[in-house]
Amino acid sequence: MATMEESFPRGGTRKTHKSEKAFQQSVEQDNLFDISTEEESTKRKKSQKGPAKTKKLKIEKRESSKSVKEKFEILSIESLCEGMRILGCVKEVNELELVISLPNGLQGFVQVTEICDAYTKKLNEQVAQGEPLKDLASLPELFSPGMLVRCVVSSLGNTEKGKKSVQLSLNPQNVNKVLSAEALKPGMLLTGTVSSLEDHGYLVDIGVGGARAFLPLQKAQEYIRQKNKGAKLKVGQYLNCFIEEVKGNGGVVSLSIGHSEVSTAIATEEQHWTLNNLLPGLVVKAQVQKVTPFGLRLNFLTFFTGLVDFMHLEPKKAGTYFSNQAVRACVLCVHPRTRAVRLSLRPIFLQPGRPLTRLSCQHLGAVLDDIPVQGFFSKAGATFRLKDGSLAYARLSHLSDSKNTFKPEAFKPGNTHKCRIISYSQMDELALLSLRTSVIEAPYLGYHDIKPGTLVKGTVLTIKPYGMLVKVSEQIRGLVPPMHLADILIKNPEKKYHIGDEVTCRVLLCDPDAKKLMMTLKKTLVESKLPAITCYADAKPGLQTHGFILRAKDFGCIVKFYNDVQGLVPKHELSAEYVPDPERVFYTGQVVKVAVLNCEPSKERMLLSFKLLSDPNKEHVEHSKKKRKSVNVGQLVDVKVLEKTKDGLEVAVLPHNIPAFLPTSHLSDHVANGPLLYHWLQAGDTLHRVLCLSQSERHVLLCRKPALVSTVEGGQDPKSFSEIHPGMLLMGFVKSIKDYGVFVQFPSGLSGLAPKAIMSDKFVTSTSDHFVEGQTVVAKVTNVDEEKQRMLLSLRLSDCTLGDLATTSLLLLNQCLEERQGVRSLMSNRDSVLIQTLAEMTPGMILDLEVQEVLEDGSVVFSEGPVPGLVLRASKYHRAGQEVESGQKKKVVILNIDMLKLEVHVSLCHDLVNRKAKKLKKGSEHQAIVQHLEESFAVASLVETGHLAAFSLTSHLNDTFRFDSEKLQVGQGVSLTLKTTEPGVTGLLLAVEGPATKRTMRQTRKDSETVDEDDEGDSAVIVGTVRKHTLSIGDMVTGTVKSIKPTHVVVTLENGIIGCIHASHILDDVPVGTSPTAKLKVGKKVTARVIGGRDMKTFKFLPISHPRFIRTIPELSVRPSELEKDGHTALNTHSVSPLEKIKQYQAGQTVTCFLKKYNVIKKWLEVEIAPDVRGRIPMLLISLSFKVLKHPDKKFQIGQALKATVVGPDSSKAFLCLSLIGPHKLEKGEVAMGRVVKVTPKKGLTVSFPFGRVGRVSVFHLSDSYSEAPLEAFTPQKIVRCYVLSTEGDVLTLSLRSSRTNPETKSKVPDPEINSTQDIREGQLLRGYVKSAQPHGVFLGLGPSVVGLAQYPHVSQNSPSEKALYDRYLPEGKLLTAKVLSVNHQKNLVELSFLPSDTGKPDVFPTPLGLPVLNKGERQIEAEERHHVEEEKEKEKNQKRKEKRKQKGQEEAQLPGKEKKEPQKPQAEKQGKRPHLESAREQERANKKQKKAAPAEEDDSGVEVYYREGEEEIEETGALPKERQTRPADVPRLQLSSGFVWDVGLESLTPALPPRGESSDSEEDDKPQQATQKKKSKKERELEKQKAEKELSRIEEALMDPGRQPESADDFDRLVLSSPNSSILWLQYMAFHLQATEIEKARAVAERALKTISFREEQEKLNVWVALLNLENMYGSQESLTKVFERAVQYNEPLKVFLQLADIYTKSEKFQEAGELYNRMLKRFRQEKAVWVKYGAFLLRRGQAGASHRAMQRALECLPKKEHVDVLSKFAQLEFQLGDAERAKAIFENTLSTYPKRTDVWSVYIDMTIKHGSQKEVRDIFERVIHLSLAPKRMKFFFKRYLDYEKQHGTEKDVQAVKAKALEYVEAKSSVLED
Repeated sequence: MATMEESFPRGGTRKTHKSEKAFQQSVEQDNLFDISTEEESTKRKKSQKGPAKTKKLKIEKRESSKSVKEKFEILSIESLCEGMRILGCVKEVNELELVISLPNGLQGFVQVTEICDAYTKKLNEQVAQGEPLKDLASLPELFSPGMLVRCVVSSLGNTEKGKKSVQLSLNPQNVNKVLSAEALKPGMLLTGTVSSLEDHGYLVDIGVGGARAFLPLQKAQEYIRQKNKGAKLKVGQYLNCFIEEVKGNGGVVSLSIGHSEVSTAIATEEQHWTLNNLLPGLVVKAQVQKVTPFGLRLNFLTFFTGLVDFMHLEPKKAGTYFSNQAVRACVLCVHPRTRAVRLSLRPIFLQPGRPLTRLSCQHLGAVLDDIPVQGFFSKAGATFRLKDGSLAYARLSHLSDSKNTFKPEAFKPGNTHKCRIISYSQMDELALLSLRTSVIEAPYLGYHDIKPGTLVKGTVLTIKPYGMLVKVSEQIRGLVPPMHLADILIKNPEKKYHIGDEVTCRVLLCDPDAKKLMMTLKKTLVESKLPAITCYADAKPGLQTHGFILRAKDFGCIVKFYNDVQGLVPKHELSAEYVPDPERVFYTGQVVKVAVLNCEPSKERMLLSFKLLSDPNKEHVEHSKKKRKSVNVGQLVDVKVLEKTKDGLEVAVLPHNIPAFLPTSHLSDHVANGPLLYHWLQAGDTLHRVLCLSQSERHVLLCRKPALVSTVEGGQDPKSFSEIHPGMLLMGFVKSIKDYGVFVQFPSGLSGLAPKAIMSDKFVTSTSDHFVEGQTVVAKVTNVDEEKQRMLLSLRLSDCTLGDLATTSLLLLNQCLEERQGVRSLMSNRDSVLIQTLAEMTPGMILDLEVQEVLEDGSVVFSEGPVPGLVLRASKYHRAGQEVESGQKKKVVILNIDMLKLEVHVSLCHDLVNRKAKKLKKGSEHQAIVQHLEESFAVASLVETGHLAAFSLTSHLNDTFRFDSEKLQVGQGVSLTLKTTEPGVTGLLLAVEGPATKRTMRQTRKDSETVDEDDEGDSAVIVGTVRKHTLSIGDMVTGTVKSIKPTHVVVTLENGIIGCIHASHILDDVPVGTSPTAKLKVGKKVTARVIGGRDMKTFKFLPISHPRFIRTIPELSVRPSELEKDGHTALNTHSVSPLEKIKQYQAGQTVTCFLKKYNVIKKWLEVEIAPDVRGRIPMLLISLSFKVLKHPDKKFQIGQALKATVVGPDSSKAFLCLSLIGPHKLEKGEVAMGRVVKVTPKKGLTVSFPFGRVGRVSVFHLSDSYSEAPLEAFTPQKIVRCYVLSTEGDVLTLSLRSSRTNPETKSKVPDPEINSTQDIREGQLLRGYVKSAQPHGVFLGLGPSVVGLAQYPHVSQNSPSEKALYDRYLPEGKLLTAKVLSVNHQKNLVELSFLPSDTGKPDVFPTPLGLPVLNKGERQIEAEERHHVEEEKEKEKNQKRKEKRKQKGQEEAQLPGKEKKEPQKPQAEKQGKRPHLESAREQERANKKQKKAAPAEEDDSGVEVYYREGEEEIEETGALPKERQTRPADVPRLQLSSGFVWDVGLESLTPALPPRGESSDSEEDDKPQQATQKKKSKKERELEKQKAEKELSRIEEALMDPGRQPESADDFDRLVLSSPNSSILWLQYMAFHLQATEIEKARAVAERALKTISFREEQEKLNVWVALLNLENMYGSQESLTKVFERAVQYNEPLKVFLQLADIYTKSEKFQEAGELYNRMLKRFRQEKAVWVKYGAFLLRRGQAGASHRAMQRALECLPKKEHVDVLSKFAQLEFQLGDAERAKAIFENTLSTYPKRTDVWSVYIDMTIKHGSQKEVRDIFERVIHLSLAPKRMKFFFKRYLDYEKQHGTEKDVQAVKAKALEYVEAKSSVLED
């Protein structure tokens, strides 16, 4: 007993005599219940004080009542603790958890893994298998609500929302772990779970270590029969077990679960229960020890005391208990630390094994008023007495909305409150209440409150593939399946719904037991006004309702309603017409309106029909309507305005006054004009020709959009889907705007969707930026789905053009201004003088006004004059920089009248007020300046005359969106084409804007302000300027640096004044390139001198009299030289104006300036020289280096000091213009940067310089080496480096030759400059460009002003008769080499020859043309004849010849007998020079295109141009498109390993000359030939023959020349015949064809090569295969590539072919294909280490380091052991080169630790570290190597390497150190040998 006392010092009592009792009880009271101080934080006090009936002192009374209250606190979550054993009742059973009701209204949860170990093991098996186990029962099968269970608190935590939650465990291992095997006694009642089924019974887990419990079958039979419905017990089944017998000291326990044994089991003293192992649920005999108003204290099992709170007294006996009364009680819980025991006297707990019967209360969810408080517990809650007398309980958290609003004094007994029953505590048989307002007002408390068919509101929680989760209330969440997200199935619900959106849904199904709520968001179902069917009994025949199609079958449709009610629409009820295939007509999820035909609720069957039965009442209404005259859709009517509503006009349709509605957006096609018309229309006004858009029972919707009215009138509006076809253009209006697109409706009521992707040609970020609801649009149908009655539309301008943009633009402008004129006439009908005056005013009127005031923003307001309320204002821009004071008289011009705000916008600009009278021509183009912008049009003034013109800002109805960069601004220049020459009633000329490229930026302000438009004042400065100061110039001040800007520093002075230090006032000498402001740090103290005042406009305290009030900010200096000076003058804010200061700078002066920023748009550097002197450095004056000009922002840092030369004042006079490349003098011999403005084909370039100077570059001065397409590299805006040749005249003459611009390079000049005939010598070979082919010969331009003539005998040895051939092979601009035959300096004549014998170049006409070859005499005669014929023609058609000269290259115009043109193949650009034949064709094509592109070029005067010294005038108009654009697209080229150039034309390959007789083209050619032959003497013929033979031998020699490059297919054929096995020749042959993009021919060559090359030459064959693979990869299809690859694998070593193809894929960046190929290789060649290494390299190059590491591991697994070192070494090298050097080192180190004697690996490691590592790392490795014990020969190798390394990288000392170590090694070796 004593030991017992020691173990439990605060435990029970021993039996005592009566005399001892009184004393002992008081001791007990202190002892046992003092434990509650430990629980004080958790146990709740009671405010109800029962009358104390003891006869003690008052103090004692108080104390005792207090302690009693504390002791009888009821349980709260805070009073629970982990390990506490507690009795609970199953409240809900879910699939994965049990909800357990605990005493005193608490609740806990048991996870599925806390049932028992055997059950958890089964669950794990099921998860591992992935399919359900047969013998695993679910929780609902094992547990049922009402079961009493013994639990242990496993954890107390917080949920996501911060609420406390109690986690429990039923696992017997946890609940019964307080028992030991020795403590088990027969008669004990334990709980256990079935752990397995055996032959004769069940093994039961009772959780007692060392005890094995068995339940024999016969002992379980009764339970199985009565409670388990005859089914066997399952693993995990929870049982109350009665111990029958215990064997082997508790080792084996026999159990029974019979009802009689279990229900009568009582815990007795013989069973030796202690407070340590006392279990909840045990029934004990007890004795009442004390009765209090809050409960009882009991004495049980002799030694123990426990509490019974008021909730657990037997309800019938409450109030009748007395001391020493014997009772039976059930243990509810035992606190593990304090050993406090709570018991219950409720009869239901006194029969173990019996479930609780009362599981809910009938008034759940009811709101009750005026419920009185029964008692209050400060830490737990309060009890209330309900109307029926029963007790209810509210937890503390439910007594108020929040902790802050909780007032304990409101819960004195008797106070009444409004509350709601929210739950039921089964353990206490009490209703649980809540007083929270949110709970009382919540529409739904739980799932049982929600009824199918009702509308509920919720917020979107998340969108998953299985549907959208919607939160209805705190506890309730519902699911909207994907099918129910909209009336139609939507693919991307996240575009329509966003998390947090509020949605209204209709409940489809609600199952409170499963907590399952299904809802629909189908708009038709949600908004349906028809009765909902929620059970079969609701479906009365004739009822009409909405449902949705669940399935469409061939026998009909199954339609589903709410609460799983569904019915069938048989096939014959689907439609009035027969529907053969319902599955194609109807789709699942389609919302339909049905009528019930009949219903049998008992069988749950319903028949429905889609043929809706007409309602007799409705028919009557319809009939009366028809009588009343109705309006038809599409009808045009007149209407009278009745009244204005928020969205539009209520009108009556005349003549029958049918009510209708006309929305504001439907008043006009122009978005801005709708509100304007709405504002001025009044009740009683009549509108004509209004269109009826739609008509329902109560609603007629009208539209007055002219575009839609004309569409309907013209009958261009389809009435049904069957009339609509893709490609149709339809007129409609925007019905609604969604994130995913725009819905457009058409007049007939049909509508379609324009998805975001095809809504605009521009990128669409937000759909609402592009369109507004109600806007008129043109839509192109792209897709029609007649079945679903849906169509997709495009609103792109490129798809929806309605003709010429200028015409539509003018049409829109006309319409807009007409509507505004209509508004004017509405205004003139008003009584107000002001409105009538405004109606009479038109733009362009000149008024004399008096200035009223100048506002802060710089705008001017004029006085109203005779009309009160008239507002006239000129913006700051329209003040035009004039100094204006109030009271001044000014002349102004009206720009626009704002008819909504009733304001008149005027301008003071002189150009507009003083218009020039000048006759304007219709269609003429003018420069204009934008003066005013409206939403849909702009008003601009013509620069020449000052007239005002209006032009539309849109050229199409859909053209409404502008990026900021595209928006016009006031002051911007535009190009306008006038469409009217007289201002009409509108006061404006009508015009159309030219291309946007002709827009110019707004000029800098004209007034003398120095602040740039884009300069804001420094915010730090502005804020601080509020204070006034009394500083004067020369004062010394101290302050702290507040902020540092690039060009100035802001300082806070001692008295809070803000001062400024400019970058130029920080240092005396500023080093160029440094940033002076960086010398000062924020927070640094500085001493400075005031040197002036900075002007800042802060717009504060502005007196009306002073338009621009200026405050001053002290300008400071911290220059040492300034600080030393002395002197005081008053701070003068009106010092010299910045304009004056700028004038003080002279051109050529050098200044230091500070970079403020690089202006990307204007392309200049903005700099500051002094605080109020700013400058600009234009792009072209920044540098002479192209590299710098490309990225000036990278070269120069903001704030940096620069040395610049003053060029002069800027055009605005407010800035200095500076140069960083010295004085900008465009004098002869100067080099300057210019910008190409225009490229004139075949002539040259026009280049512009800063300050408007322009120069020209002749085609002969573009480069030192002429090229076929000299102008190809030049495009407008390109920057070029120019040399000024001459400055005569307005236009400079320039040269781009590098010999002029960079003379110091002294590079070779292949084509020297020829400026006059003096530069030419006879016999000289020159290159030039063909000017034209004339009757006397071909003119060749040799220099800018020198032209030579090649007479026909000297043009070619072939004789083409057709003029067309000259135009084809000698087009204008063709580059030719000529030999100078003679020069006449007096007459400036140069005679040339193009003959191959003179120039050494191929003939200008290729021999394959089959032309006759003439000797010299023949050529001469033919030329003369031709000249004669030409002159005849010339006399007849002199004019025509000139015309045709312009169209050289178009032989159709030139010749009666046209030559058939070959079909032209696209030709790839080539490096080097092209074969002349091809380029001639191409040039011809280019010519044609250029002629079309540039009509301006046709002013060329024919022949007269030539033979003229001095330059030709280059036309200024019509810039040309790039020549490059005229070429076909570039085709990528086959790469060859050996580089060679096709540098000779094809024509040079002249085969043996053809027989003379055959070569003539026509009979006419024959005649002169024969004639000439007769005339020739024998001698001449002999000479001719010799000459021909010489030519032949020359050609043969050329062909035999080994250095000669092949130039034709024949050449190549000869070469491959001589070296058939040379793959390089075959590859060159293929490349030759590819350059002409003749892919098939290249393939054929490859196939020939494969057949020709000897089978022994494997490598040569492989080369061809690789080339063929390359060709197919680049030009072929995947299929053709695969075929070639498969063949290559058959004929070659497969591995080589695989590796080559992988390389090809990688080079052409086909990484996916390469990856797939490598995977194939790794399967097929897994034993080849080369494959693994290649694959590793491929992965590392792709940046996939992880995959490369895995590849290495796989390689080591697949390859034999001997290869491992090699592979590791290779992978490490790859890591060094492509990956992570650290990882590479790790691989080497690992390898070398295993194989330390592998010198090859050491050597590679050293190489790699030398290449990629530091010197220290290299030396460390060498040190390690030379200390290895290797053969002396190898050691010598390493020492030598170490020595070489140190000689290269180390010092002399390092070298000596290595030598010393080597010596040491040798000595050590020799000493070992001696030993």
